[in-house]
Amino acid sequence: ARPAKSSYGKVSAESVGTPEIHLRGMTADEAVEALDRFLDRAVVGGTRQVYVIHGKGTGTLRRSISEYLKKHRDVAGIRLGDWNEGGAGVTIVTLKS
Repeated sequence: ARPAKSSYGKVSAESVGTPEIHLRGMTADEAVEALDRFLDRAVVGGTRQVYVIHGKGTGTLRRSISEYLKKHRDVAGIRLGDWNEGGAGVTIVTLKS
């Protein structure tokens, strides 16, 4: 799959077909806006799991994203990445089918 670019963040699919969005360096508002568009495309495309890369930093961006995801109508569950998935710098989102 060819990587697609959004105006706020890089959206790519790794060679194993794992959709991810990179939100590091964005403000919380920019990140939520980019994530909203990304999730819409993922749901329409039938994706079941996405990786949201927000980095560790101070944790502010992670908290904002987490609060947004908890209220999102298409999100079945969220968790922080395991040590081999990026740890606290990544949120793994399971989407409703």
